[in-house]
Amino acid sequence: MMTEKDVMQRLEETGALLNGHFELRSGLHSNRFFQCANVLRYPRTAGELCEELVRRMREAADIGVVDGVISPALGGILVGHEVARAMDQKCIFAEKQDNKLVMRRFTIKPGERYVVAEDVITRGGRVQETVDLVKAAGAEVAAILVLVDRSAGKAVFEYPVFSLLQLAPEVWEPAECPMCAAQQPFVHPGS
Repeated sequence: MMTEKDVMQRLEETGALLNGHFELRSGLHSNRFFQCANVLRYPRTAGELCEELVRRMREAADIGVVDGVISPALGGILVGHEVARAMDQKCIFAEKQDNKLVMRRFTIKPGERYVVAEDVITRGGRVQETVDLVKAAGAEVAAILVLVDRSAGKAVFEYPVFSLLQLAPEVWEPAECPMCAAQQPFVHPGS
């Protein structure tokens, strides 16, 4: 069983928790950024974090029978893979096409049940798009699992959500960003 301190330590040791001036995919600016790709490049650590996420889900809720795990590309693919491994389920992912998530390589069958897995959520847009794809196919969402919930629980879904961390680093609209006011350049660290 991992504590929040254990999770934070792994994120910091792997360079997954960054400090600076960042423009997030949501368009908001922040002084902290979770680049979960940095922790996911260490398979053993990624596996341990995702196993802990699955353990927490199973301990907290009976989600019933699940047919697979689905993730939004790109950031969620490795998380989805490791969650699926921990659950002994198949893993599929949705891909961006014209800045919208679509199912290109895989088929979701009506009646199937999926866990949605993602690395980080801020507002939850990509997770909601993934949920919408599952529902549009006539399938169901059993739960949502994320490594880091940057919204600190404010991103709300109609399904149980499980995360290793719920943090809300400060975020600003660009016009209100103190780092922009100080003319500090921002970076797009990826998402």
